[in-house]
Amino acid sequence: MDQAWAGVNIIVQESREKTAASPEEPARTSEGKAAEIERLIAPTVIDLGFEIVRVQLTGEGGRRTLQIMAERPDGSMTIDDCADLSASISALLDVEDPIAGAYNLEVSSPGLDRPLTRLKDFRVWAGFEARVEMAVPHHGRKRFRGRLRGVEGQEVLLQTLEDEEILRLPFAEMSRAKLVLTDELIAATAKRSSPERSGTEN
Repeated sequence: MDQAWAGVNIIVQESREKTAASPEEPARTSEGKAAEIERLIAPTVIDLGFEIVRVQLTGEGGRRTLQIMAERPDGSMTIDDCADLSASISALLDVEDPIAGAYNLEVSSPGLDRPLTRLKDFRVWAGFEARVEMAVPHHGRKRFRGRLRGVEGQEVLLQTLEDEEILRLPFAEMSRAKLVLTDELIAATAKRSSPERSGTEN
């Protein structure tokens, strides 16, 4: 990695460390049944030294998948981390049995083009491109793509690619957001482990 990209990587790492102590900031990590499951597993995940990025329960009828994205406060997530976390969560779910019927449990890292589910994510990843979809229209539309410029209060600052205008988008009114996989993002995170995944069947 050249010095320019190494500098970006260091800045991202420092930003994570500064924001890791703000667990009470707004987050949209799950909804519906998945939110119930997140509340159940959160104490175990935190005790093991991880943070929840997103919990989703997908599929209907025969086979469903419970997907849990997590990472350590510094943004790392190894194969062994996924396996350890998967085993602990699986044991807890076997006891509590919050999901009727069979399902697959999938524990993974967020990946490079990660979902942005917590207000602090927009601060940590400032400088990189993201796609944002709003629940209600802003500036006449719901979908935006631009470069993240940080957070002010509970508003996300997004600089549009078209005219470089900086928009203020309320975090509470977002339906989803994620980073865009660009050469810049790949280069800036090259020293991190590639996304790993561990799956189990219940």
